[in-house]
Parts: sequence; C-alpha cells; structure tokens
Amino acid sequence: MQTDGHGAPVVLVVCTANRCRSVMTEALLARSLTAAGVTGWVHSAGTLGQGEPPSPEAVAAMAGYGLDVTRHRSRLLAAAELRTADLVLAMAREHVRQAVVTEPAAWPRTFTLKELLRRGQQAGPRMPGEPLAGWLARVHAGRDHAALLGDSPDDDVADPIGGPASAYVMTAARLDHLVGGLVGLCWGRPRELPSPL
Repeated sequence: MQTDGHGAPVVLVVCTANRCRSVMTEALLARSLTAAGVTGWVHSAGTLGQGEPPSPEAVAAMAGYGLDVTRHRSRLLAAAELRTADLVLAMAREHVRQAVVTEPAAWPRTFTLKELLRRGQQAGPRMPGEPLAGWLARVHAGRDHAALLGDSPDDDVADPIGGPASAYVMTAARLDHLVGGLVGLCWGRPRELPSPL
C-alpha cells in the first residue's frame, strides 16, 4: 500500500445533513483509494444536525456497490476537522462557503468534488513524487471566492433527499464516476471522463 508520500491523506467530505451525498462519497472514495493501493482516511460531516443514520435510499444505493453504510451516524462539521484534513471535498458550493467561514485557512484545500475534478483536469494530473498539497496548490491557483457564490450545476452535486429511490441510484453513479476520475488524477492513471455530469 502506498501512502501520500507525506503520510496517509486525510479527506473530509461535507454535505448538508451528512446522511446521503457525503456518506456515499465517503464510502466510494475509501473503496477507490483502497483499490488504488493508497492508505488514507476518509470521513464525512454535515453542516446541519448529528447522530442520524443514513437515509434508507442511500443505504440501498450503496448496497448496490457492495458497500455497507448502515453503521454511519451523521456528524456536525467542526473547525478541528477542517484544520487537520489534507483535502476537503464538498458536495456543493454552499458547503465550501460554510467550511471556509468555519476555518478560513482551509480555503486552498476545500473544493466541491466537481470543481476539483474540473480544475484538476485543467492543471494536469499529480506528478510522481508531487505532494498532495503541491498538486492542490496548482489546482487552487487563480481561484476567486466570488466564483463560488450562489449555486451552480457546474459545481454542485444535486441533493436527492426526498426524491425517489432512482434519484439516489443516479446520484451514487454520478459520485462513483467523479470519485474515480479524481482518484485517477490524484493517485493514479487518470480515468477518461467523456462528458461532464
């Protein structure tokens, strides 16, 4: 198993209630890192509430990938986690804003998943021996806080909460695709992404 070169990376995934999108992303990313031979720690938190189980639809969607998230309980985002995370992956712009308000120093390491993948493709994959922080600095270069105001389908993964089971399945597939692309860019051979989701 390889580490990040400077220890195992710590990735924090953030959404609203920490019961659906971030839970699925946490599970999918942990699986993808393991498959890539990367030792790391992936955990998740939300901007609202704590102590709740994942939605049944999210549990079912993850079961389709052979992943069991039934023991997860939602946790409230904390400044200490933002300080120690090597990478903060948000599901939407609103979560990036909340993370940066909570811990301003996290801004260069905090992206929506879709934004990081898009900017990472533009900056180019992480080079052999390049620290994660170095690659993130390249990806972050030229970013403007104002670009993350409001909502945008370019940056946000839509929340399936309250929708039909099929919406969760579609969200899980989208997240799996995005996570696979990110792991390829950052920890291995980039996966081709034929079209943006």
